[in-house]
Amino acid sequence: MKEFTEKELNEYDGREGRTAYIAYRGEIYDVTGSFLWKNGKHQVTHRAGKDLTPELEKAPHGADFLRRFPVVGRLKKRSLQKD
Repeated sequence: MKEFTEKELNEYDGREGRTAYIAYRGEIYDVTGSFLWKNGKHQVTHRAGKDLTPELEKAPHGADFLRRFPVVGRLKKRSLQKD
């Protein structure tokens, strides 16, 4: 399964006909075909191409709805480096 950096995920924002991906708890979902994600936007406040874990943790509907979307990859964890 493909691993995406946050920068790579940003390219899948659903705008101008591009594919729309969102990340949740390390998994990346393809929400392109959903009318709820038209043009990469959901409920005016959420944008595709992002890790939406914090937002979905607070959402009224829970994350069960993600089961209907295909998982297309995993989000690479940021490496913690000491300066």
